Amino acid sequence: MLKEKMLKALNEQINAEQYSALLYLSMSAYFNDMGLPGFGNWMYVQYQEELTHANKFFNYVIERGGKVEVKAIKQMPTSWEGVIEVFEKTLEHEQLVTSLINELVDIAIAEKDHASQSFLRWFVDEQVEEEANVTEILDTLKLINGQGNGIFMLDREMRTRVFVDTTTAAE
Repeated sequence: MLKEKMLKALNEQINAEQYSALLYLSMSAYFNDMGLPGFGNWMYVQYQEELTHANKFFNYVIERGGKVEVKAIKQMPTSWEGVIEVFEKTLEHEQLVTSLINELVDIAIAEKDHASQSFLRWFVDEQVEEEANVTEILDTLKLINGQGNGIFMLDREMRTRVFVDTTTAAE
C-alpha cells in the first residue's frame, strides 16, 4: 500500500505526464502546419511515449492499491517562434520532468518505499536519455541556425523515428 504522500505525488506525476503528451502533440501540430512533417513525426512519437509513461504511473498506483485521481490538464502553448525555440522549450520541459522524477525518488527514499524506488529507477534512466536526445537535436539546429537546407535534411531524418513502447521491456 502506498503512503499518502507518495500517492499524492504519483497522482501529480500522472497529470504531469499527460500534460507532457499533449504539449508534444501541440508541437507536432505546429511542425506539420509549418510544412515540417519529419519534425511533426518526431514530436508525435514523443506524444506517444509520454502517454505510455502516464499509463505506467497509472497502472503502478493501481497495482499498489492506491486510488488514481485524474485531474484537468492546463492549457499548453500552441505556437512558437520557430524550430529552435520549440526544442529549447522541449529541453526546459524535460529538465522540469527530470526534477519531478527526482522529487518522487526523494519521497520514496524518505518514506522508505523500496518498491517505488525500484519502479522510479526506470524513469530516472529514461530522463537521462530524453535530455540527451533533445540536446543533440538542439545542438544540430543551432549549428544550422534552424533554417536552410540543413533544416530540410534534418526534417527528412526525423521522419524515420518510430514509436517503440519501452515501458513494457522494463517489466
